[in-house]
Amino acid sequence: MGAGCSREGGQQPEGGAAATGERGDEAPIVTVAPEQEVAPVPEWNVPEAPVDGAEADLEETKAAAAEALESGELFREADDAIPLYLALREEAPADREVQEGLDRSLSLLLEQGTRAIERMDLEPAALRDAQEVGAVVRAVATDDREAAAFLERLEVAERASAENRRGEQALNAGRIDGGENSAIARFRAALGIRPGDARATQGLAAAESALIREAEERAANDDYAGAVEWLDRAAQVRPGMETVDDARLRIQRQRGARVGALRDLGIAALGREHGIDTAREHLATLLRIAPAGDAAAVQLRERIELATHYGLFRPGQAFTEAMASGGRGPEMVVIPHGAFRMGAAPDEQEATDAERPTRNIRFDRGLAVSRHEVTVGEFRRFVSSSGHVPRSTRRGHSIVYDERSGNLVRRSGMDWQSDYVGNPAPDDMPVIHVSAQDAAAYAEWLSSQTGHHYRLPSEAEFEYMLRAGSQSTYPWGDGAPPEGAGNFTGSGDVSPSGRRWRNAFEDYGDGAWGPAPVESYSANAFGLHDVAGNVSEWVSDCWHDSYRRAPADGKAWINPGCRTKVVRGGSWASSPQQTRSAWRIASESDTTNARIGFRVVRDI
Repeated sequence: MGAGCSREGGQQPEGGAAATGERGDEAPIVTVAPEQEVAPVPEWNVPEAPVDGAEADLEETKAAAAEALESGELFREADDAIPLYLALREEAPADREVQEGLDRSLSLLLEQGTRAIERMDLEPAALRDAQEVGAVVRAVATDDREAAAFLERLEVAERASAENRRGEQALNAGRIDGGENSAIARFRAALGIRPGDARATQGLAAAESALIREAEERAANDDYAGAVEWLDRAAQVRPGMETVDDARLRIQRQRGARVGALRDLGIAALGREHGIDTAREHLATLLRIAPAGDAAAVQLRERIELATHYGLFRPGQAFTEAMASGGRGPEMVVIPHGAFRMGAAPDEQEATDAERPTRNIRFDRGLAVSRHEVTVGEFRRFVSSSGHVPRSTRRGHSIVYDERSGNLVRRSGMDWQSDYVGNPAPDDMPVIHVSAQDAAAYAEWLSSQTGHHYRLPSEAEFEYMLRAGSQSTYPWGDGAPPEGAGNFTGSGDVSPSGRRWRNAFEDYGDGAWGPAPVESYSANAFGLHDVAGNVSEWVSDCWHDSYRRAPADGKAWINPGCRTKVVRGGSWASSPQQTRSAWRIASESDTTNARIGFRVVRDI
C-alpha cells in the first residue's frame, strides 16, 4: 500500500479536507491490489453426488467421504466430503457414522473459515476464503451454535473490509480528513468494528503519510508556517507515534539547510559584480523563512555590510605595492571572501583518501593573491636584495627534464635560474627549482619590503582560488579543458624531439612542452592565471594523510618542525588525474625540481 496526497485543487489547512476532484495524471495514494477487491460470493449449492442405495455402494461412498474428509477436501466438488455426506444422509438418515462424518466435516470447515479470518491481516484474499466457507455454513448448518458464531465473526470482517475499501477510495480521491466520508473516518470506523484490523491500521498510516507529504511540499516551497499546520493535522491521526515527530525534525533540518544555503548563496553573490543586490534578495527570502533572530540571517546581513564597506579594497581589484628597496611588488588580485566544499566528492573517480573527507570551508574576509606564479625575474630581485641562497644553489643540483629519455633526472649545476631542461630561464617564466623554505623566505622578504603580511597560501585557500566557484572534478568542469585554459598535458602537445604524453587530455593542446611564460593562458573566474596548471605550487600546510581534524577555518595546518609539505595544482607534466581540483601530494620541504614553483597571498 503506497501513500501520497493530491495537491491539485489545493487542500488548504484552514478548510478541512479537499472535495473530491479530478486528479489529472497523478498516481493514486493507495493502490488496491486485486485480492483486496473481494467480489461477492454466490450462494452455495450442494454439488449433486449420486449415491446408489445399495448397501455395497453406500459403504463405498462412506469410504470416499472419509477419505475426502481426511484430505481436507470439504465442499468444492461433488466428490468432496460435505456433498458426499449430505447425499449419504438422504439415503441413510439414521446412519450414525454418516452423521458423525458430516459433523466432523462441518467442524473442520469452521476451523478453516476461522483461520481464514485470522489470516486477513496478512493475506487480504483470505476474506474470500472465509466468505466461501460462510456460504457453505449458511446452506447446511444454520442452526449450529458454532456456525452462528462463525457467521457473526465473518460479518464483522466483511463490514470492516467494506469500511477499508471506502477509506482507500477516499484517500485516492484526496479526502483525507475532515468529515465522516474522509479516509481517516472510514479507517477508524473499520477499527471500531474490528479492533486491530491491519488494513485499517495501514490505511491510517497512509493517511498520515499523505498529510506529512503535504507538509513537506509546503516546506519545499518555503511555506514553513503551512508545513506546521499540515504536521499538526497529521499528529491527530495516530497520536503517540513517532512518525510526525520525525517529519518535524526533517523539516526543521531542511529549514536549517535552506536557511544555510540562502546564506551561502548570498555570500557567494558578494564576490560577483553587482552581487550585493542579489545577496540582499537572498537575505529577504532568508528573513521570511528563518526563525526570528536566526544566526544565518545575522551573518549574511553583516557580510553584505562588509561587502558594501570593503575597506580599501574590493573583490577583483588588482594592485601592486611599493617596496623599500625601490620598485613595486608583484601584482595582486583581491579574490572574494566566501565558502566552498573542499576535497573530493565521495563518487569522484581516481580520488584518494588523502583528499577526503570533504568539508565546508568559509573565509570571513577576502584575500589578495598574486595574479600569476612568482617569476624568475621577481625571485632574482629577492635574491639580489636579501642575499638569500636558495636550496638548489647551495646543493648544486636539481631535477630537470631529460629530452633524450623523456624522464625527470638529477643534474648538477641546476638552480632557480634554470629552466625545465637546465637552460638559463627568461625572467617571465615561473621560477622553479625552489624549495618550500625558499618560497616562504621570499614571502617574508616581501612583508619586510612592503610593511604588509605576505605568505604562502594555505591548502584550503589554494583549492578555493583554484576552484574559483566551481565544485566539479576539474576547475573548468568535467572532461578535457577548454581551449586556452592553461598549460596541461594534452594529446596535442609535442616535445622538441617529437615525444607525446602517454596519459593526457584527449583533443587538447596548449602549444608548450615545459612551463610557459606567466599569463600565457586565460585567467580563471577570480582573475588568476595558471592556478590549475603550468607549474605545481607549494602551500604552507604540513602533509596529513586526510582532512580529518583539519582546521575548519581554512587556515594552514602546520605541525612544528614538519619536513613534509603539501604541493597543490597541476603542472605542465602532470597527468589528468593530477589536474583535478582536489588533487594533493606530499613532498619533502627541501625538494627542488622542474615542476614546482609558488605564488604568494597577502592578508587584507
